[in-house]
Amino acid sequence: MRADCIGAPSGIRKLALLADIIARTFKAFMRQPSLPTATRSSWLRQLAQRLLYLWPVKAVGTTVFMVAFFQAYFFVLRNPGSTPRVMPQIWLDHGVPFAPQAFGVYASLWVYVSLPPALMGNFRGLVRFTIWVTLMCALCLALFWAFPTQVPEPSIDWSAYPYLSFLKGVDASGNACPSLHVASAVFTTFWLHHLFGAMGAPRALGWMSHLFCVAIAWSTLATLQHVALDVLAGALVGWVFARLSLYQAQAALRAPRCALA
Repeated sequence: MRADCIGAPSGIRKLALLADIIARTFKAFMRQPSLPTATRSSWLRQLAQRLLYLWPVKAVGTTVFMVAFFQAYFFVLRNPGSTPRVMPQIWLDHGVPFAPQAFGVYASLWVYVSLPPALMGNFRGLVRFTIWVTLMCALCLALFWAFPTQVPEPSIDWSAYPYLSFLKGVDASGNACPSLHVASAVFTTFWLHHLFGAMGAPRALGWMSHLFCVAIAWSTLATLQHVALDVLAGALVGWVFARLSLYQAQAALRAPRCALA
């Protein structure tokens, strides 16, 4: 533990320790892929080529995947295998206040998770990403059904917050642990990190992605959609599947052939 945190209150020391662990984890595992990278003058051109590569297939495929996912998600939500268990809260839950304005960040996940397939430069990469994200979602849905959980019901008048009231009406308090919202964000940030590295994009772009992932995780707590244990479990699931999916994935990260010429 850092010396400057010794005199701080217990909650702040724990938060500082958690932040230090997260930073060390990213530093240890978020290494750039060992691919020939583009020069700074050409990464924007490669970005455009990647976005244009099979864009109709990507657009239709992403839409079909999301529609199928939501069908399965809401089926499990409405038909759990047993009575859902209420997830307990820990000290971190009390350190993140309710923030209705976090709804925009929470909803932005569906744009964020669409970025890796949009940036894929070859069909092998598209297939690999799709298979692994499907496996991750299938595992979480199986856990939701077999071990149903829900978040505690807060004493808040949701009618005062129209957007959150809509969210609570559509996405009820079930399917809590692990947070698939956070798992998807973590899975996405790992893939984006490696794709940006393969493109030779500025490192700042990768760190912006990491910060956005953290913001999405925060939004799940700030909107009271999840508790901290859900978030931590979801982050672990996303990390495991990201590491497995990116193992020896150099070929999947390569640019379109026209970009390599």
